[in-house]
Amino acid sequence: MKILLTGATGFIGSHVAAELAQAGHDLHALVRPGSDPWRIRELLPFLHIVTGDVLHLPTGLSADVVVHLAWNVEPGQYLAAPHNLDYLCASLHLARSVEYRRLVVAGTCFEYDHDVCPLTETSPTKPQSLYAASKLALGTVLQQFVPNFAWLRFFYQYGPKEDPRRLMPAVIRSLLRGERMALTPGEQIRDFLHVEDVASAVRLVVESNLTGTVNVGSAEAVTVRQIAETIGEITGRSDLLAFGARPYPPGEPMRILADNTRLRQTGWQRRYDLPTGLRQTVVWWQTQPRQP
Repeated sequence: MKILLTGATGFIGSHVAAELAQAGHDLHALVRPGSDPWRIRELLPFLHIVTGDVLHLPTGLSADVVVHLAWNVEPGQYLAAPHNLDYLCASLHLARSVEYRRLVVAGTCFEYDHDVCPLTETSPTKPQSLYAASKLALGTVLQQFVPNFAWLRFFYQYGPKEDPRRLMPAVIRSLLRGERMALTPGEQIRDFLHVEDVASAVRLVVESNLTGTVNVGSAEAVTVRQIAETIGEITGRSDLLAFGARPYPPGEPMRILADNTRLRQTGWQRRYDLPTGLRQTVVWWQTQPRQP
């Protein structure tokens, strides 16, 4: 099956690219000129690179399935960034200008009202950021004019190749360097899924006839404290974890948990439980060059 993938050089996108290529699909990756393809370097012999990006889309693109993951999600910046509107408009342009039979697009769990737990695909929405509002608007519009359309609401991910500024890499790298890690009290409940399990979920939705909204999460509640403590046990540096040294961010939701019943209809199953996935992730970071 010919698949056009956007966001292939990103954290989730690179693992999705590996999953789709390994499954034998004819994978065409839209890659921005000048971008660093380090996450997909080993995949390059198995990909067809299409030069361009979502904001400057080449003409004449076609595929059996378009998997649209590209969005600017720079940590600490993306929730309120005006460029969310640019990606909203560019995504609508992509949906109208590319020829395809099926469209699979990345949404976010931030679209939901987080007073509800667990979250099903029919749970009420209540976006609290420009990012979440832009995603919700995109999904709502696409539902109205794309007949064979799946909207993937991603929850939380972790694993190799993640941006080092995000939670798990920050904790792992700090402990591996022997540095104190300042954390909140850590009672936030989250739904974390290993990125390879996220990628397998995307592939199975792509290959299925499932349409509409699909939650991509583990359906397993874990606290931030439990995550950090597990990393501390793996690295042998639990003494460096400083819980309560930072306050909770303003407006921090305390409970975010997926109901993944629809996803499991594809036959999807997790490959990694949290301890196994964290061990694999710690080992990956141990092999990376030390950074200041």
